[in-house]
Amino acid sequence: MKKLAMALLVSAFFAAPVMAQDKDKSHEEWDNKIKTELALTPDQVAKYDALSKEYEGKMSEIKNDATLNEDAQKERKMALKKEKETRMTEFLTPDQQAKFKDLMKKKKKDKDKSKDNS
Repeated sequence: MKKLAMALLVSAFFAAPVMAQDKDKSHEEWDNKIKTELALTPDQVAKYDALSKEYEGKMSEIKNDATLNEDAQKERKMALKKEKETRMTEFLTPDQQAKFKDLMKKKKKDKDKSKDNS
């Protein structure tokens, strides 16, 4: 029994960094998809990267705020996400804005589908 408990503990210890890497990789993949699917210009890429970095910091602050419960964190993160999306459309062309909305709808649909399959 002790061996089993130790094996579970060790596997959990090694699994956590892998899960974090997967999350980082999925963010990177999403960023690349946005840049390529929307055919961002070099100027737009610079603005997108700066905006992403700014909001990444804000999301971290929310995540690390011990005064917020899970629901409050989720609410603030959703508000930040919407704010980021709004600010992003400021430097997109009308065609890019339409493509961006389509990408966001597809992402939400895929996320909802994966929740249903869980």
